[in-house]
Amino acid sequence: MKKILAILLIILVAYFLFWPVPIEPVSWNAPGAPGYTGPHTSNDRLAELQLISLNDEEGPEHVAMGEDGKLYIAVASGNILRLNPDGTTLEIFAHTGGRVLGFDFDSDGNLIAADAMQGILSISPNGNVTMLADHIHNDPIRYPNSVVVASNGMIYITDSSGRFAPSDWGGTFEASMLDIVEQSATGRVLEYNPKLNQARIVARGLSFANGIVLSSDEQTLFVNETGRYRVWKIAVGADNLDISQQSPLASILFDNLPGYPDNLMRGDKNRIWLGFAKPRNTIIDFMADKPLLRKIVLRFPRIFWPMPETYGHVMAFTEDGKILHDLQDPTGAYPETTSVTETENRLYIQSLHASSLGWLAKETVLGN
Repeated sequence: MKKILAILLIILVAYFLFWPVPIEPVSWNAPGAPGYTGPHTSNDRLAELQLISLNDEEGPEHVAMGEDGKLYIAVASGNILRLNPDGTTLEIFAHTGGRVLGFDFDSDGNLIAADAMQGILSISPNGNVTMLADHIHNDPIRYPNSVVVASNGMIYITDSSGRFAPSDWGGTFEASMLDIVEQSATGRVLEYNPKLNQARIVARGLSFANGIVLSSDEQTLFVNETGRYRVWKIAVGADNLDISQQSPLASILFDNLPGYPDNLMRGDKNRIWLGFAKPRNTIIDFMADKPLLRKIVLRFPRIFWPMPETYGHVMAFTEDGKILHDLQDPTGAYPETTSVTETENRLYIQSLHASSLGWLAKETVLGN
């Protein structure tokens, strides 16, 4: 009996040490989490959201208002929904067959979408879907995530991972988890020229490149680096810039944030909204410089993986890094708050997995 137990123990140890996993973890130094202090002092200003039904759809990951005054919402089914700002007259505007995570409108009213399963798409005002790009220099755009369109027509995209494509790894959550656990920092910022049908790399070396917006003068890109809790400022004119190398063309605007920064959205009065999909997790940070331990943990059933708690959190900031508003819901009743879509009278809260669209009256949380 003892011999059998010893053999089983050897097999178990061998499994946790040597069973193949899809990641090759890279060691990095995670800064100590700041917690909810200072400008991020815990509050409940995001609690008690009013909800708009999405008719059995879920995951309003990106929300934007079109020139027609209607809200457009990308959801998990691959649909893009369209509805009035008060939630009425909900309809399916388009279906991409994938999962749109971010989009913007060009000057012709086309919806330019980053579909994590398909590529960069253009959706006409009547809902016709056209592929713009899914490769750059024969290299696949594996994880298109967020999009912003400049006034000159240039399209800027975050390609979150050069290693893990959602279409290959069971979806966006699975692929993002693998990329962030690995920390190989293969995320990129791309520029696509629709007139020339050409793409180039603006910057690379980001640990899960995510939300993206342009500065008011359109000379700078603000980019969320989800895997390392940072927001970057990157010059539009940068070319294949490795952000791990010091350069006047890239600087960190926010470092060591209290959660995983997700989407970025332009709001009124020149403010920029940022959402945190999840708060920090002490075990995950502890494993940052322990690649072997991360491999071992990945061999456990998912129920035993260290996962961040659910915590609602969004903030607004200026282009020079001043935090203007910080709204939280420690209960996490509305899950994975990825950002805020600000209209004249409302704040619509984006989410990875919510089954409804949350909103708040602006005056109740921002004042006049």
